[in-house]
Amino acid sequence: MQPVSPKILYEHCYGRYAIAAVNVFTMEQVHGLFSAAQDSNTPVIVQITPAARNYAHPKMLRNMVQAAADIYSRTVYAVHLDHGVEEHIDDAINDSYTSVMIDASHDDFETNIRRTRLVVEKAHARNIVVEAELGVLSGVEDDMSVDDSKARYTDPAQAREFVERTGCDSLAVAVGTSHGAYKFSGAAGIRFDVLEKIQQALPAYPLVLHGSSRVSSKIIHSINEYGGRLESNASGVPDDDVKKAVALGVCKVNIATDLRLLWTSVHRRFFHEQPELFDPIIPGKEYMKAYREFMIERFEVLGSKGKASSIKLKQ
Repeated sequence: MQPVSPKILYEHCYGRYAIAAVNVFTMEQVHGLFSAAQDSNTPVIVQITPAARNYAHPKMLRNMVQAAADIYSRTVYAVHLDHGVEEHIDDAINDSYTSVMIDASHDDFETNIRRTRLVVEKAHARNIVVEAELGVLSGVEDDMSVDDSKARYTDPAQAREFVERTGCDSLAVAVGTSHGAYKFSGAAGIRFDVLEKIQQALPAYPLVLHGSSRVSSKIIHSINEYGGRLESNASGVPDDDVKKAVALGVCKVNIATDLRLLWTSVHRRFFHEQPELFDPIIPGKEYMKAYREFMIERFEVLGSKGKASSIKLKQ
């Protein structure tokens, strides 16, 4: 199956469930994601970041995704460039992506609008949808690092103007989450009051929640038990908060950190318990199995499990 437009997915899911948008770097992750999606009849968005493209090479990643689509031929999926700038976006537009994100959120409001609008014009000419971002998330992801003091919430009063002036198809909003394994400090959490005001300003418009991994305390404990040194205050987004966000217009929920933590947990435990082994295939198989199980559980939380076959795939 060929990738579909996220616009089709958003029209089907709005207010009912959210699509998992999952960053992939390796063959094991691609296998795990497509296996989980097909076996559970769940639509997904495959996300590729500039860091992943630099690591594995853009052609390698796209060919792995296409091969997985052939192997798991019933999978309903989109291919999305996450946190791109103009250079990456130009490549993605010419490389069969169905969606791109222009992240100009660190610029001032007018510059963000100008840069986003130029990308929208170029992408829409090729029937590719555009995600933009308004507001700044804190945390660390790939080669990006934003201190808490530099983060800022999305201004609901600006959100409607931004969407109208840029023509972007979805909007990533900053409502309290952050990238990495340390998403909240103290009693902080998602600012549902801000999210609700954004939905009121943009009714029926697809919103995106970045920094949405759960960061399981069980997995953190497992990593540290087998030699890791992650801080005990690592925390993520609770399942109930994700469900509440879906009801407030969030259609796309980004997941990256959880799968990195899972990789670390599986491999640390395997080589600790079997230090005489060195073959990467054995823990690789364990990771793919754990990945598949983890993602199916996340699909259930997002409400997307079993929804793929009911989506009308019209390009």
